Amino acid sequence: MAHTTRDKGKLLLRVRRIRGQVEGLEKALAAEEDCSKILHQIAGCRGAMDGLMAEVLEGHIRLHVADPGAKPAERARATENLIELIRSYLG
Repeated sequence: MAHTTRDKGKLLLRVRRIRGQVEGLEKALAAEEDCSKILHQIAGCRGAMDGLMAEVLEGHIRLHVADPGAKPAERARATENLIELIRSYLG
């Protein structure tokens, strides 16, 4: 996956920020913080994960699905993989 290799540094930074958010959520739960604060932290974690998903997904679509230089069989396989991924992510 050349797009994840190319963007590895940026993606790892995102993952590290997400880890920090999840650790903050864990601390809030352990400290028995107000549920409103915990819900906001959960929403932040989810938004961060969605952002990471969108970034990697965009690279996947551009490199594997929409690449006009790819062989038709490769594009069809990438399209099917994308459909499976979207179904599992949304379901």
